[in-house]
Amino acid sequence: MSRPIPRTAAAAAAVALLTGLASPAHADTTSQRQRDFAAAASEFGVPENILLGVSYLESRWDANAGTPSTSAGYGPMHLTDLREAGVAGTHHDEGSEDPRGDDARPARHPQAGPAAPPPTLQTVDEAAQLLHTDAGTLRSDPAQNIRGGAALLAKYHAGGDWYDAVARYSGSADQAAARTFADEVFETVKAGIARTTDDGQQVTLGATPDLVVPQHAETTPADVECPRRVTCESVPAPYQELPGNDYGNHDLANRPESQKIDHIVIHDTEGYWANVLDLAQDPTYVSWHYTIRSADGLIAQHVPTKDVAWHAGNWYVNAKSIGIEHEGFAAKGTWYTEAMYRSSAKLVGYLARKYGIPLDRAHIIGHDNVPGTVPSTIKGMHWDPGPYWDWSHYFDLLGAPLGGFGLPGSSLVTIDPAFAKNQPAFTGCDSPGTPCTPRGSEAVVLHSEPSESAPLLKDAGLHPDGSASTMDVADVGSRVATGQQYSVAEVRGDWTAIWYLGQKGWFHNPRTARVAKPAIGRVVTPKPGLASVPVYGRAYPEPEAYPANVTVQAITPLPYTLSAGQKYSSGGVVGSEYYWATTFDVADHVVVKGKLKYVQIQFGHRIAFVKADDVRILPAF
Repeated sequence: MSRPIPRTAAAAAAVALLTGLASPAHADTTSQRQRDFAAAASEFGVPENILLGVSYLESRWDANAGTPSTSAGYGPMHLTDLREAGVAGTHHDEGSEDPRGDDARPARHPQAGPAAPPPTLQTVDEAAQLLHTDAGTLRSDPAQNIRGGAALLAKYHAGGDWYDAVARYSGSADQAAARTFADEVFETVKAGIARTTDDGQQVTLGATPDLVVPQHAETTPADVECPRRVTCESVPAPYQELPGNDYGNHDLANRPESQKIDHIVIHDTEGYWANVLDLAQDPTYVSWHYTIRSADGLIAQHVPTKDVAWHAGNWYVNAKSIGIEHEGFAAKGTWYTEAMYRSSAKLVGYLARKYGIPLDRAHIIGHDNVPGTVPSTIKGMHWDPGPYWDWSHYFDLLGAPLGGFGLPGSSLVTIDPAFAKNQPAFTGCDSPGTPCTPRGSEAVVLHSEPSESAPLLKDAGLHPDGSASTMDVADVGSRVATGQQYSVAEVRGDWTAIWYLGQKGWFHNPRTARVAKPAIGRVVTPKPGLASVPVYGRAYPEPEAYPANVTVQAITPLPYTLSAGQKYSSGGVVGSEYYWATTFDVADHVVVKGKLKYVQIQFGHRIAFVKADDVRILPAF
C-alpha cells in the first residue's frame, strides 16, 4: 500500500468543502448506477462526489461487461484481482516485426519471456472482507463493486482526510503519483461531469466550483521531458556497446535540428509495469521513449526525445517519431483506465506543442497504423493499442475533438462511431476463434458490398494468398479507426463506400446513427495519364542523394497501387530522409536528405506514402 500523503493547508481546506457535500448538486438520480453511488456513499459515510470522482478516474463509471482493465481492475470502482489477469509477455515478442525496421542492420527480435502479474494490490479481497462477500460478486455486480469501493475509501479515511484516502485508493507506492491521481479526482469533482455509461446508465457529478485543489511543489526530475501536473520519473534506456559490433538499445540523434519529428506513436505494452521497465533498461532489448502506468497514470521516460528509439517496426517512422507505451493488453480486449488516458493526453499535448506536431489522426497514430517497410514485413507488423482504445475520448482530452467539421455531402469523411454503442463481433481476444466479450470499440469493419453478410475486403500484404480479411481482433485488413479520414467512393442508401487499399470498402452509415461525419481536407489522386501509382511504406531519398560511405536504401513499393479515379486523404507533403546509424560511434551517423518529395496518405488501416510527382493534391468537396 502507499505511504501516507502529507497533508497540506490546501488539502485541509479542500476537505472542509467536501465534508459538507453528501451528494453532488443537481445530480440526475434517475439511473440505477446513480442510485447505487448515492446508496453506497450514504452507507459508508463517503461524500458522494468523492465516490463519483474516484470512480470516474478509474473507469468513467463503466461496468465494462465484467471484464478487467489493463491493470486487472474490475467494475466502476476498479477493484483489482490479479489472480484473474494471468501471465503475459510483451507485444515485442509477437509476430515477425523487427522493432528497429532498418534494412541496413540485422533484424532484432529480442525475447522477453512471460511475466507474472505483480503480487500486490489485491483490493478485491480487501473489499470482499469488508463486505463479507466474495471476489466473484465484486467483479461482476456493479452495485456491489461500488459498495466495495466505498468501503475501501471509508477504511482509508479513518483518522485522516479524504484527500489522503483518495491518494491511497490509487494503489501507488509513489507519493507523487498518488498525489497526481488525487489531484485529478479533485479537479473532476470541482468541474463536474456527466455521461452515459457503456451499459446506458446516465450518471452526473455536479460541479463544486469553490473546491480548492491542493498545490504541490514540482516533483519531476530536471532531466525528464514532461508537462506539469503529471508525475514523471526517469528510467533511462542504456546506450551501450555490445559484442559483435552490435549496440543497444536506441540511437543517439539531435532531433529536431537533424530531423523533424512528425508523429507520436501510441503503443500498449502487453506486459506489466515492472517487467516492462526492466526491459527498457536491457541493452540487448529494444526501446521506446515513455511508458505510462495504468493504475495511476505515472509516466516513466526512457529515451530523450531528441534520440531515436526502436519501437515502431519501420525505421523511417522511428527516425521521425516519439513512441509511448501504455500498460495494457490489446490482445485480451481489456480496457484502459481514465487515469492513464489523462496522463497520456497531457504528455502528448505537451510533446505536440513542443515539436509542432498536428493533433490529428494522421500524426497521432497507433502502432497499428504504422506501415510495413516492404511487402515481406507487412504481415508481421503489430496492431496495438487495438480496437478498444478510445480515440474519440483521447482527442477530447487533447482539446482536439474529432469529426463533424465538414459540410453535408463532403467527399471526405472522418470515422467517428459512438464508442460505447459500436461493438464489432471480434474474435480471438482470449483464444483463436473464440468470440470476444462485446464491448465498445473505435473500429468500423468494411465489407466488399453494402451488406453485413458480404465478405470483408482483401489485404494483399496481410493475406498474400488472396483470402479475405477476418474478424480476428488482430486482423486490421478490413477495418477503419476513429479519427481516420477517407474519400467517399459511393453512397447507396444507408451504406457508404470509401476508397481503401485500392478497393471500395462499405460500411453501414444510417442518418440516425452516423459512424462517419463530413470532413474538410485534401485528397490525393494519380496525375492525368497515369493508370496507377506505386505505394510505399517509407519515404526514402533517391539513390543520388546518398554520400559514398552510406549504403543506398532501396525504394521498394508495397503490394498495393493507387489507381486512376481513386482518392485518398492527404496527411501532407514530406521530404525524403534516411538516418544512417549503423555504428556505436555517433560521428559515423548521417542524415541523408533527398530532393524527392512524398505525400503521406491514409491508404488502408495504416498510413502510406506516394511520390509527390505521381499525384495531384486536391481539396475535398
